[in-house]
Amino acid sequence: MLDMLDALAAATADGLPCAAATVIRASGSVPRPAGTSMLIHHNGRITGSLSGGCVEAAVVALAEEVLTDGQPRLESFAYSDTDAFAVGLSCGGTLEVLIQLITPGAFRVIPSAEAPCALVRRIDAPGTARNSAAQPLLVADPGGAATPAGLLAAHGAALASMLDMDPAHAAARLAPLLAAGRTGIVELGGPVLFLESRLAPARLVVIGANDFSAALARQGRMLGYHVTICDARPAFNAEERFPAAHQVQVQWPDRYLRAEASAGRLDPRTVVCVLSHDAKFDIPVLVEALRLDIAYVGAMGSRRSHEQRMTALRDAGLSETETARLHSPIGLDIGAATPEETALSVFAEIVAARSGAAVTGQPLRTLSGPIHPFTRQHISH
Repeated sequence: MLDMLDALAAATADGLPCAAATVIRASGSVPRPAGTSMLIHHNGRITGSLSGGCVEAAVVALAEEVLTDGQPRLESFAYSDTDAFAVGLSCGGTLEVLIQLITPGAFRVIPSAEAPCALVRRIDAPGTARNSAAQPLLVADPGGAATPAGLLAAHGAALASMLDMDPAHAAARLAPLLAAGRTGIVELGGPVLFLESRLAPARLVVIGANDFSAALARQGRMLGYHVTICDARPAFNAEERFPAAHQVQVQWPDRYLRAEASAGRLDPRTVVCVLSHDAKFDIPVLVEALRLDIAYVGAMGSRRSHEQRMTALRDAGLSETETARLHSPIGLDIGAATPEETALSVFAEIVAARSGAAVTGQPLRTLSGPIHPFTRQHISH
């Protein structure tokens, strides 16, 4: 429904509610992804489309019921092969659609069409008083709320009201989806939440231009990061060396990072990897990075280089708390040797650090208990 926020504001501007129908699950060959919404105004006018015409009539009929009694509906619609062919698809599929009443003033602030934001709605047990009373939660700064602590600080009270329970577990489950900018369903062992997210990709800033940087850029881009390579030496930092990078910056790294932070282009999802092997670059940029509220800071080098680096960072005025955030030597011990294997090692540590998972170094087959630390999630991009 994030693409309909402006229309939603207009639909309720006269003080009357409207019904919002949103695809929360889609399987098979269906025309629109999860998160697609349609608004049904109190005067019968329709904004948007869910399926190209195959299910709209049935959804409008349900929306009229929602406008009458205020109770949400959750309905599944299956496309037959014939219906699918009629809208240009090769085979059938299923849409699960949530229809909810949206009252005037449900969102105090409507972000612009390009602004990052996320929307959380409770979708379990349609028709119950608890679900009917649960107002949607608009997260205007999903990057800043992309950790459990950040989400609780900004929206803990709203989550508690929506769930009628301690919001800590919900925040732990929602934060990874916010961090990834994903849309999906989160089941909490009773309450069920639907999260829609509109968020720019997380940043990966690689300091130093070399073969390891190129491999890390390829891995980062594959994982959905916006990748920047930064090195002050033009001879090393030619764009053609790093085709996977979205940006190649020829600047002193500490100045670049400071400028990006001042411009608000770094957030708690940002990853900084220092691979330059040169103290005149490493130390100043690490001082900047370790003082920022970002997800991960790592630096490549031997254990001897690490000890020298830690001494230099303490001499530069960093506290023990700040230096403890540094992942150095960078990566997990998986026996990596080549740049590509090293990139895999580094991203294994990044994923663990961002998710808060304990790194055991043991194969999953040797462990017991659930593979995932939280219960099952349904995620769609």
